[in-house]
Amino acid sequence: MSEKILSDLLAGSVFFLYNWKSRKKGAKALKGQNIKPFLAGVLCTVLVGSAGLLGYTKLSEKNHAVTLESVQKAKEIENLIDTYYLDETDTETLEAYIYKGLTAGLGDPYSAYYTAEEYQEVSESIEGMYRGIGVTMQQDPSTGVVTVVKCFAGAPGEKAGIQPGDQLYKVNNEVILDKELTEIVKMIRTSEKDSVMLTIAREGDTDYREIQVPLEEVQVPAVETKMLEEKIGYIVINEFTEVAVSQYENALLELKEQEMERLIVDVRGNPGGLLYSACKILDQMLPEELLVYTEDKNGNKKEYMGTGEDTFDLPLVILVNGNSASASEIFSGALQDYGIAKLVGTTTFGKGIVQQTFSMKDGSALKLTISKYYTPNGRCIHGTGLEPDVEVELDEELKKKAVVEEEEDNQLQKAIQVVKEME
Repeated sequence: MSEKILSDLLAGSVFFLYNWKSRKKGAKALKGQNIKPFLAGVLCTVLVGSAGLLGYTKLSEKNHAVTLESVQKAKEIENLIDTYYLDETDTETLEAYIYKGLTAGLGDPYSAYYTAEEYQEVSESIEGMYRGIGVTMQQDPSTGVVTVVKCFAGAPGEKAGIQPGDQLYKVNNEVILDKELTEIVKMIRTSEKDSVMLTIAREGDTDYREIQVPLEEVQVPAVETKMLEEKIGYIVINEFTEVAVSQYENALLELKEQEMERLIVDVRGNPGGLLYSACKILDQMLPEELLVYTEDKNGNKKEYMGTGEDTFDLPLVILVNGNSASASEIFSGALQDYGIAKLVGTTTFGKGIVQQTFSMKDGSALKLTISKYYTPNGRCIHGTGLEPDVEVELDEELKKKAVVEEEEDNQLQKAIQVVKEME
């Protein structure tokens, strides 16, 4: 990349940090292409009562951020804005950022406040169908840099030429480096036209690329499958969405009908998803045993057990990498703990915490980190990840390619070799 592109990205990072001081301190300046994306995580939703800044019943309680004094101060600031601020203001946006700011003060990149519109978009993504361009993007919470990590086959993004590793600089000619990922996604999906113009930085380029991408209804392929040579089944789980459970069950059945003798499950680049989905898929493979357990700040433990109705007794390999996170690690860790599968690839991301999303009556929602999760053997992998049984890095040249063919994918080829050697 040229010095200009790196300078732009770094400048955006500085502005992003200035506006979100509560984010992780000590953000490193971008150096070359060494930007590791941070992943979003496990979601589960419950319904609770409404809560707004003026709706607190204990405004004067000590040791709370929201007190009667803080409410009065917020009103004073709002009055000053009304009196002196030069431009027009949007009351709904100002109110939303009161809640967003309160959540950002946690310093937790996985906790967030969603407006009703944002929460609807998040819910659509979890369900597996949405209007968009068909790519997965991740934002480094310390720099604000947004990176494309996956392009779904046949989706508008891939067809238009977007590639994994592309770093987003502008959406419809507006610089986005100071914005949150949810806001960026909204900008793309709500583009006034039937397409969106993305300005991206790509490794090896000396200048930005501008790519016009159509907006279409995209069904996220949560699970993809095929039979490899020598009756080795191959299943890719892109994300643990609601539809992933049934899609995985159908994929497994399809491979068994083709007399599958061995299986490789690929969760490389899978950022996670629903804890429920990961457990339901594990339940199709493990006996009536502990799948995973969580523990909250008060030491309360919750165990997720298998029914034992289905088990898997064929040689099994799980393909993992540094972008396999959260629910992917729950899935891989349980199978590794029970000795049912060998992990092949590189150390996983290391997101061993669980988020819960609380729905508000007005349609908004609050996502909070509520517990740590542990594999059946009691491993907490937060910050460390799962170590593969067989470590193999993807060839450097392949990391630059948008599509890697099976025969040149050295990690997949190693997985095939390992699963052949298993009894």
